[in-house]
Amino acid sequence: MSQKKILIITYYWPPAGGPGVQRWLKFVKYLPDFGIQPIVYIPENPTYPIVDENLVKEVSDNTIILRNKIFEPYQLASFLSKNKTKKISSGIIPNQKKQSFLDKTFLWIRGNLFIPDARVFWVKPSVFFLEKYILENNIDIIITSGPPHSLHLIGLELKNKLNVKWFADFRDPWTTIGYHKSLRLSSFAANRHKALEHQVLNSADTIIVTSKTTKTEFEAITTKPIAVITNGYDTEQVEKQTLDNKFSLAHIGSFLSERNPLILWESLIELVNEIPEFKSQLEIKLIGAVSQEVLETIKAYKLDSYLNNLGYISHKEAIAHQRKSQVLLLIEIDSEDTKSIIPGKLFEYMVSGRPIIAIGPKNSDFAAIIQSTNTGSFFKYSEKLKLKSVILDFYNQFLEGKLQSNGVGLQKYSRRSLTKELAQLLNSPF
Repeated sequence: MSQKKILIITYYWPPAGGPGVQRWLKFVKYLPDFGIQPIVYIPENPTYPIVDENLVKEVSDNTIILRNKIFEPYQLASFLSKNKTKKISSGIIPNQKKQSFLDKTFLWIRGNLFIPDARVFWVKPSVFFLEKYILENNIDIIITSGPPHSLHLIGLELKNKLNVKWFADFRDPWTTIGYHKSLRLSSFAANRHKALEHQVLNSADTIIVTSKTTKTEFEAITTKPIAVITNGYDTEQVEKQTLDNKFSLAHIGSFLSERNPLILWESLIELVNEIPEFKSQLEIKLIGAVSQEVLETIKAYKLDSYLNNLGYISHKEAIAHQRKSQVLLLIEIDSEDTKSIIPGKLFEYMVSGRPIIAIGPKNSDFAAIIQSTNTGSFFKYSEKLKLKSVILDFYNQFLEGKLQSNGVGLQKYSRRSLTKELAQLLNSPF
């Protein structure tokens, strides 16, 4: 029996670092186990804000990779300010009150001239390149993965031209994603985004999303089938870690200005002032890109002497820190729009054996996962006293050498189990 051929159109692929690359890197790893041949189409010369060369080793030699050149305005804008364009392309947007004229200009251009995003110039060359390849190689299904959501426009055009089966995978929402309102959109641009979103959602044969809330949002826009397949964790070859000697609270991943959790900083400085031993044992570990506003807030709360800002490290090193830190921090923006966001690192956190402290909006999808798997505690931004109490409880368990997480029902979130779900979806009758 011949394998079904699936063409995956994605922007993020090794050596790209960060969470965006993990989803399809892992699906591609396991799809052949379920009788599916993945073929991956990626840009030849991308502008990745984060690079992790170690991830290249995770790509199987048997994976078919197609590459095509891309033009990105970030390549030109970097001549004006490489640092600003890199931050904006990675989703770190300065607080509106602290935006410089150059910040505002870059954001206006990004939001109003490049719709849906700055990779839109790759759409037509990709359609031209892939149209011939699909016909000559008997591709059964194409899958587009966004963001960047311009990749869904490649799927839209190929669907219109070839009537090929098309799955649109949304790792994040489109018009309701947290940073969308920060792009200084004109009414024309905002309406254009919504129109394209509507067109994609009503043209794809099947929509794949990562959370139940996004499914509910999209059901108000389309009647097409919508499947929820979350992100997950993989079996990682990491040496057994010795736990940190200090009471370390580690945040891994981008720490955006909008995620700045004042209730956390307030709780920590109060415990520093109230408990003499806490002062000598506290460590705040930040791993990944951190906004200047978060760093300034930590300093304002007089917590900077406890800060260990490691910056971006490889995914393998990040896994090691997940397993040796005493507590893992998961922070999401306090907004109705971010209830659907389930950070990819959550699933790696859950199998680390370390307890999670999560802060986010009421009725967050990730809160339900943490609670159902018994892997940590979730707090709304209004629950400072409750948060402080749990930190103190974790600290006391740390002193006794008993601090750990005892997760349940984690197997369903393994990358292999999730790929099995995807394979069943791809093999289902249309």
